[in-house]
Amino acid sequence: MTTFLFEKIVYGPVHSRRLGVSLGVNISPADGKRCSFNCIYCECGLNEQRPANLNAPSRVEVYNALYMKLSQMKTEGIYPDVITFSGNGEPTLHPEFAGIIEDTLATRNRLCPQTRVAVLSNSTMLHKEVVFQALCKVDDNMMKLDSVFDDRIRQIDNPENKRFSSAELVRQLCRFKGKVIIQTMFLRGERDGIVIDNTGDDEIAAWIDTLKKINPRKVMIYTINRETPVKTLQKISLSELESIAERIRNEGLEVSVSG
Repeated sequence: MTTFLFEKIVYGPVHSRRLGVSLGVNISPADGKRCSFNCIYCECGLNEQRPANLNAPSRVEVYNALYMKLSQMKTEGIYPDVITFSGNGEPTLHPEFAGIIEDTLATRNRLCPQTRVAVLSNSTMLHKEVVFQALCKVDDNMMKLDSVFDDRIRQIDNPENKRFSSAELVRQLCRFKGKVIIQTMFLRGERDGIVIDNTGDDEIAAWIDTLKKINPRKVMIYTINRETPVKTLQKISLSELESIAERIRNEGLEVSVSG
């Protein structure tokens, strides 16, 4: 399997390891990536491999595509467990993100009120109040926190903003006052001869201390499941993920594991 892009605004439904039957929504350009991170494990490839040339879909285009798909599914008597914003990059970069969320919640309430709305985000746009407030309205705001060490974040997530820091990220995540889901990818490997591993005891301990500060309603930990653009990365075993999860549970936090 190779890395891939989502060519449609609305795709699926597909079965998600973490979310169940998920109807995906891509509000990034259809022809390439647009992301404020350049994660070495991204299923869409590296930013420089897949640069976007087209514009992102408009708010109206997103509304129409989602309304048509949900209307079709309702006619067929099929309902997704969740409507998930993900796709070819960081959804909160869209200039009309807040309006799109408003439209989506209204459409969901009308056509499939039992369906949840989720946003998978890399947490880089939380300083924008309009983005933060929109994320507070969805059912599942799933924020990335792959490490609390700046050097490791640069290795794994490679933020485009070189001033990006874990301290500011954590400060923003704490603003949710617990109404947030933290998602963390665990992996190991190497790149250009440099070892990459965010599973060491000291790193896990610092990460868990940070989770206690954020106090999320849930933590989702997972590992590589698809081909990655950096080929030297390795999956973490399910038993190792379960060991990390047990340390989280011992702190009174809910956690799910996807191996």
